[in-house]
Amino acid sequence: MRVKTDEKRQLIVDTAYRLFRANGFEKTSMSEITSQVGGSKATLYNYFSSKEELFVECMFGIAENYLDGIFSHLQDPAADIRTALQGFGENVTRLVCSPEIVAAQRLMIAEAGRAGIGKLFYEKINSLQEQTAAFIDSAMNAGKLRRGNPRLAAIQLKALMEAEIHDSYLLCVRTTAPDEAEIKALTEIAVDTFLRAYAPNAE
Repeated sequence: MRVKTDEKRQLIVDTAYRLFRANGFEKTSMSEITSQVGGSKATLYNYFSSKEELFVECMFGIAENYLDGIFSHLQDPAADIRTALQGFGENVTRLVCSPEIVAAQRLMIAEAGRAGIGKLFYEKINSLQEQTAAFIDSAMNAGKLRRGNPRLAAIQLKALMEAEIHDSYLLCVRTTAPDEAEIKALTEIAVDTFLRAYAPNAE
C-alpha cells in the first residue's frame, strides 16, 4: 500500500513548477518530473492523476503562499462594510500584482486551452470566490447591501478591484508593481463603486 505524505506531495509540486516555468507545459514530462523527484512514475500518479491536474495545482500552490490572511477582513459579518472591503481589496491587489503570481497567471493562460486545464483552473477560482460571496451574502442579509446574487456580486467586486492595473501588469504594459499609496487609492475607487452599486436604497 502506497502511503501519501505532505512532504512528498510538496516536493512534487515544487519540482514540477520549476520545470513548467523553465520548459513550459508541453516540454515538461511526467517522466522528467519523476526523475528529479525520485521514486516511480506510479508514485507520482498516486498523488496526481494527470499532468494537467499537477500543472493547475502548481499554479495554485504558488497562490496559496500568498493567501494566508487575504480573507481576514471578511471573517466578521458585523464589521463595517467599507472598512472590510477596503482591507480585503488591498490584499487582493497585492496578491494579483505579486511577480510570482503574475508569472503563474501567464503560464496558466498560455495553457488554458489544453484539455482539462481551463476547467480545473475555473473550478479553483470559483472555490476562492465562494468566500467572498459568503461575506456579501451576510451583508445583504444584514441590510448593509441591497439584495442580489452574492456570487455575481463577488465576481463584479473582483473585476472592479483588478480593473485599473491587473491587465496592464499581466501584459507587461506596466512593469512595476503599485506601491502602498496607489494600492490604497485604487482600492478606495473600486470599493466606492461597488458600494454605490449595491447601496441598500439603490434601484
